[in-house]
Amino acid sequence: MEMRMVTELSVVFRIVAAVIIGGLVGMERGMKNRPAGLRTYMLVCVGACLIMLTNQYVFQTYGTGDPVRMGAQVVSGIGFLGAGTIVVTRRNQIKGLTTAAGLWTAAGVGLALGIGFYEAAVIGGLAVFVVITLLQRMDNSMHRKTKVMDIYVELTEQILLGDFLRAVRDNEIEISNVQREQGADNTAGNRAYIATIKGNKRRHHTELLEILQEIPGVAYLEEL
Repeated sequence: MEMRMVTELSVVFRIVAAVIIGGLVGMERGMKNRPAGLRTYMLVCVGACLIMLTNQYVFQTYGTGDPVRMGAQVVSGIGFLGAGTIVVTRRNQIKGLTTAAGLWTAAGVGLALGIGFYEAAVIGGLAVFVVITLLQRMDNSMHRKTKVMDIYVELTEQILLGDFLRAVRDNEIEISNVQREQGADNTAGNRAYIATIKGNKRRHHTELLEILQEIPGVAYLEEL
């Protein structure tokens, strides 16, 4: 019970645990060269832990205040930090969602440690680590097997957009949300587009790309 209260020993234990668990999650992100890595996750987890420790200390020492008020501000406030890691690339790809979610969860782990809820913090931290490491292969496999995919395609001057769309549909592939990429045209005069395609048959994404690549006038093609 003493370790649940704010004591010198519990303070050291909670902060050290926040460094270890935050670092465990951040290490994986750092190895993948994500915007927030080892030190960022450590600082978020430790910071949340300190805030919760301070809140519990005030409540325990002075017998006043809400013991979770400061923690509630962390839950909402960390969203601003996470939003900074989310970017939309030139080709309308959204990156950084997993990193932002990881930061938010790391703050949750820190809050749990700060209040002395060690079991939830450890189990939650391990769960986050498993999700962002071991389950990535499953996520990638599911993504590759979906019928819908976004593509970036460059067409030469030899083919009109309408002819390309008809050729795509002739291969039993639906195409929609076609958008011209302004400023992406190269010196060869190729026109760049972003589109969403959907195979009427269950095909691997690689097979769909190979079919589209064989259409006359397609200079370059890739999945987004």
